[in-house]
Amino acid sequence: MSEGQPLLFYYRDGCHLCEELASLLHRGWPEVFSQLHWRDVDRSNQWRENYGLKVPVLSRGTQVLCELQPDPACLREHFGPPDIPV
Repeated sequence: MSEGQPLLFYYRDGCHLCEELASLLHRGWPEVFSQLHWRDVDRSNQWRENYGLKVPVLSRGTQVLCELQPDPACLREHFGPPDIPV
């Protein structure tokens, strides 16, 4: 995974799983959270087509790090131990 690539968070307003993943990132990995590039899938036909049924999706470059549900183990694998236990 290229660290130079932006960290993209595809979400949908009102999606409880999206809110849960955002909260998990905010609590456990605040530095990662602050680097997110937010993408509301309903603002782009391309995003809706690619990610609309998979939100939340966290990706960097072409690599999907997490999708469909928050996964603390996956986040630990990519970002290391959380600042606050999650």
